[in-house]
Amino acid sequence: MAIIRPFKAIRPVKKYVSKIASLPYDVMDVGEARKIVKDNPYSFLYVDRAEVDLAEDTDVYSDVVYEQAKKNLDKMIERGLYIEDKEPSFYIYQQKIKNRSQIGLVACTSVDDYNNDIIKKHELTREEKERDRIKHIYKTSAHTSPVFLTYRENKEISEIIKSWTEKEPLYDFTSEDEVTHTVWIIDNKKNVDKISEIFKTVDYLYIADGHHRAASAAKVSNIKREENKNYTGEEEFNYFLVIAYPDSELEVLAYNRTVKDLNGLAKDEFLKAVEGKFEINISENPVEPKEKHTFGMYLEKQWYLLRAKEGTFDEEDIISQLDVSILQNNLLRPILGIDDPRTSNRIEFIGGVRGLEELERRADTDMKVSFSMYSTEINDIMNIADSGNIMPPKSTWFEPKPRSGIFIHKF
Repeated sequence: MAIIRPFKAIRPVKKYVSKIASLPYDVMDVGEARKIVKDNPYSFLYVDRAEVDLAEDTDVYSDVVYEQAKKNLDKMIERGLYIEDKEPSFYIYQQKIKNRSQIGLVACTSVDDYNNDIIKKHELTREEKERDRIKHIYKTSAHTSPVFLTYRENKEISEIIKSWTEKEPLYDFTSEDEVTHTVWIIDNKKNVDKISEIFKTVDYLYIADGHHRAASAAKVSNIKREENKNYTGEEEFNYFLVIAYPDSELEVLAYNRTVKDLNGLAKDEFLKAVEGKFEINISENPVEPKEKHTFGMYLEKQWYLLRAKEGTFDEEDIISQLDVSILQNNLLRPILGIDDPRTSNRIEFIGGVRGLEELERRADTDMKVSFSMYSTEINDIMNIADSGNIMPPKSTWFEPKPRSGIFIHKF
């Protein structure tokens, strides 16, 4: 039984929402963030990446960064850039890019559901990334970037959401990356209560993106519980900010790979080694795989279509049959010597949204060989989470990313 709870969002005044809304803090480095805020004093990156407001030699994990984040958030609210809704509400958030859209419910969900695996995970988290968000959430007393959840579609919930999208939106704007963002508010108590009740029939929620934010929110909640021994469970620090999308709304994009060298092999030696595990066909066109267990490979200005040979993976094993596992176990590790793709400095990962041209560019310049992947399916993510297993590193890429700063949950 999943708990989805309405909340009183602190959200931008309509006039400023397009200037405030920013890409998530974790999709850019500090240099990129500084360039983005240079001509936009309203950007929410002044809160989510407050180091942009400090000297360039500032340690991005120092306490002064989190103090600045709190100061900047408080200032934005005091200046009247934000308002707070009077009644707990749900919000509908739709993003459109080219011919694709995704629509989800903005809400709060329970830390206890996270702790008890009602909210399921499929990734490991890194301690330093958790520490960063723990400090940020605790110091600002706010969840400023939503966790991206999915669930197996419930038609009744989808019908309610669809009916509300026929009303006048709160916001409707297009960001600089040509994504259109539209928001509606569900503030009718009858509908709010009904949605909460229906979600109790949803067995599980799944983290699609935002594992570090979720883990950090749970740990801050534990700190607050220690500080408030008589807590009831109803306090806002027992809940964190999410956008919940039915699985039918989501498309997982490929997370492609590019590698710096051939591990000391000549081109012919490398291709012969690959041929031991994959069928290889030269392609006259760039290869974007259209089915499972196929891969594109770009080497020395030539594209190849690879197909995993029978017997190179266990079709019954939920992890081994994933394409990211097949490539890692049959090529990246044994041939290219990349034992741990999370820590190796010889491999980089490129979101599918950047296209095959980026794979070509990298292999033609600072890297050597690139691989295009077939997208992991959303059902694979949920099945792996249900089994208690962890996805291999860099298995999924979701686009468009929900913007930060449109919804703030204070506690």
